[in-house]
Amino acid sequence: MARRLSPVGLDFIETAALRHVFAREVSAPPEAVYHALVDDLAGWPAWFTAVTRCRPTDDGKGREVRLKGGTRFRETILAADGQGRYAYRVDVTNTPGPRALVEEWRLTPVGTGTRVQWTFAADGPPPFRLVLRLSRAGLGRAFRDAVTALDRRLMAAAA
Repeated sequence: MARRLSPVGLDFIETAALRHVFAREVSAPPEAVYHALVDDLAGWPAWFTAVTRCRPTDDGKGREVRLKGGTRFRETILAADGQGRYAYRVDVTNTPGPRALVEEWRLTPVGTGTRVQWTFAADGPPPFRLVLRLSRAGLGRAFRDAVTALDRRLMAAAA
């Protein structure tokens, strides 16, 4: 069953009841990382193993994402400014629990590479927030593995 979430904005990233923030430095330059996040949606499953499908919707203003296990999201892109920020809000999901969910990727140049920061901001009833708190380590591992795989992919393509 599809569930509609609250149409929160970018400010939710700072005000959410629950926020997980992860960061990692990679060798690939910010422009390449940004392109992989924003322009190459079909490539997400190649580096983010939880993702089985990612495609643009609404003339590029949204995304449809499917995860392993059958979770589905319809999202609205809130920021894709070309300056190292990419954020999207989940509008509809088949997952029970969340009332609002926004993810933000921030890219900062570090030498010739990039510092990648991912913020996962969510709200929902107390049991949902508890599950997310308990899943912090798993989300962090998924982020590290994905960003490492993305870096390998980007560096191999540049070679």
